[in-house]
Amino acid sequence: MSRESEPTRKALYEQAQQQDIAGRSKMSKEELAAALERQSFEEAAAPVVATRFDTFKRLATAVADGEFVLRPRALTGFERRRHVRQTLREDHQTRIAEGCEEAGAKFDQLADSLFSFFRGTSLLFYRDMAGDDVWMPTVLALGDVHPGNFGVMPNVDNVPIFSVNDFDEAYYAPFSWDIKRGAVGFMIAAETEGELKRKQQIKIVRRFVQGYIEEMARLAHEGTEQDEEMRHDNAPKLIRKLFEDAEEDRAAWLSDDYLDETRSGFRPTKKLVPISSRRDEFQAITDRLIKENDIEVPARARVRGKNGMRVKDVALRLGQGTASLGLNRYYVLIEGPERDGTDDLILEYKQARRSALAGLVPPSAYEMDTLAERISHAQAVHLIRGDVFYGHVEFEGHSYLSRERAPFRDDIDLDDLSKSEWKTYAGICGGVLASVHALSDDSGNLDYDVEPAIIDAIGPPGLFTEDMVEFATEAADRVRHDHGLFREDHARGAFTQLDIVHR
Repeated sequence: MSRESEPTRKALYEQAQQQDIAGRSKMSKEELAAALERQSFEEAAAPVVATRFDTFKRLATAVADGEFVLRPRALTGFERRRHVRQTLREDHQTRIAEGCEEAGAKFDQLADSLFSFFRGTSLLFYRDMAGDDVWMPTVLALGDVHPGNFGVMPNVDNVPIFSVNDFDEAYYAPFSWDIKRGAVGFMIAAETEGELKRKQQIKIVRRFVQGYIEEMARLAHEGTEQDEEMRHDNAPKLIRKLFEDAEEDRAAWLSDDYLDETRSGFRPTKKLVPISSRRDEFQAITDRLIKENDIEVPARARVRGKNGMRVKDVALRLGQGTASLGLNRYYVLIEGPERDGTDDLILEYKQARRSALAGLVPPSAYEMDTLAERISHAQAVHLIRGDVFYGHVEFEGHSYLSRERAPFRDDIDLDDLSKSEWKTYAGICGGVLASVHALSDDSGNLDYDVEPAIIDAIGPPGLFTEDMVEFATEAADRVRHDHGLFREDHARGAFTQLDIVHR
């Protein structure tokens, strides 16, 4: 190679930047070339981790085409155990490979609770449903409906509202997928958190489905989903109580839970690790978030005379979530107008992954494969006047979603609900789910009127409801059986290594 055709240091540096090679800024041209060659060799020699993504994508297509094929939910004995083991290893590939402490904590959490196991194994649940319900109308599905994924959060005006609150698995899918996931979630939660018998569990599931149908029928007639949100002044009694319980003064919330004695930064705790040395880095990330997402920064967070925000401190947040436990999560302290730590804001940057539904839903024109952008799209559709700080940004080689942590962000305490309150709550959540589904054509990518299509697809309400009850009963029993297999495998150390393709 002639010297004229050799890459410049700038070109080599850009390659090193793309591959996130540490120390690149201080390397000479020769050192950059050597580092790139070394990384290329290491990547080529790296073990290949087994994946069945394409296999299940083909299965979903075959099922959608009406072919008679073996479904994983039909597996029994050792074959089912191996399917559960392989799916959970694949689903947690990054966390297992990194061997982080939170990966072990997550598996312990899944082993301790049937409801936690259900919440943290969406991929397992949806692989059992690959290709199902191809004839059902498509919506922007939440993807992980259960009683813990509804709650109080800020809207665009920083006013508390009640709605769906977790969009990590959001994906365009048949509307029935959310109802099925929600029905199973309510059945399992009513058993484990509410300690209710099967008879009461079925009544709760039935009310969840009925709540959905009733609200969808109303919206099909009135078409008012764009103008509605559940606030303290119009919420049912049970949700009004949640609003009242969630109320907290911002200054007290910051002081009690987050800030150090000087109110200038985060206080170190078991779950909050300040990384103040990265403040400038996160200032640049936050500036980019605002620009790339066209965020109009409200006065309560704005640097005077500008559309920017001042980052005061940064912390690593540990031990948060169930499905997302072990993924990167940062809290960023933003200075408020008073500049005394009484009105500061906290932004959360949460690492995103591919949706568990990707490759499993029946093929359609609405498939999405992006990470945090997919999630922020769902937030914008489902919460049309939602948190102004919802957005997405890339850094550290990962995709991150953003949102505000507010003093009134809260969800319901399930183990405090009475039998009648469980039914009431299930009906409310079913209605809320219908309302966000109804927004799929107004704010989302759908090009047809979704509400009447869903009502038509539901058919006789009583028949559809009992079909969902039967599905939930069978699926909950399968989750319980899988949990037993998982607990045994976890005790034997099955989730400390990945499935490697050996040659």
